Amino acid sequence: MVARLIGQSIKTCARCECSLAHSITALRGSEKTMDYSIGEFFSSVIKLFALLTPPAALSAFLSGTQTYGGRRKRRTALRTGAAVFIVGTVLYFFGESLFSVFGFTLDAFRIGAGALLFLTSVALMGEQRESHTPDSPDEDISVVPLAIPICMGPASIGTLMVLGASAHSLTERIIGSAALFVASALITLMLLMANHVQRILGKTGLAVLSKLTGLLLAAIAAQVVFTGVKNFLIVG
Repeated sequence: MVARLIGQSIKTCARCECSLAHSITALRGSEKTMDYSIGEFFSSVIKLFALLTPPAALSAFLSGTQTYGGRRKRRTALRTGAAVFIVGTVLYFFGESLFSVFGFTLDAFRIGAGALLFLTSVALMGEQRESHTPDSPDEDISVVPLAIPICMGPASIGTLMVLGASAHSLTERIIGSAALFVASALITLMLLMANHVQRILGKTGLAVLSKLTGLLLAAIAAQVVFTGVKNFLIVG
């Protein structure tokens, strides 16, 4: 009788240890998944923020709001960030439907968007873009040209459509939309602090920032193009 009780106790302990081991393994797996999601989120924020070409947006904002008062500058910065987020969200979630409408593949669009993005990086690596000064003091520059086409130019639009079409799971879409929101918020914050950023960095600092952004965009463009070419070769 005692031996039977001892045997049952040992079996119960073994089952508890096995259950505990499975729980620990599942917990470690969830931690790895969470770490991957967090890393993917921050990587997406950096990529999207670079796609919005912050040096060009900052330069155009400073030149276009020279005659603005403080309140109007803040309103312009907020409108620009809101327009960037709205346009980017529409392209991210509904850009894939354009592929079926026009009949081209995602990989073809990857190559085209990568080529445009590479040209944008070359422009940033070269001389500064032409400043955008409003034709009249009453002109609103928040949507055009700040949001479109400076922040959301052809390269940014194409890359956002590719990113949205490449996100298949709900988690990927949530991470992408959250990253777009944070990137738009960072652009808004940069424009709100434009005068302070200009004083801190100066012309040399802004030029260096422009070159670094151009290098990052060139790397993103190369990755997008190589992915499209690789998929074409595999399918072929």
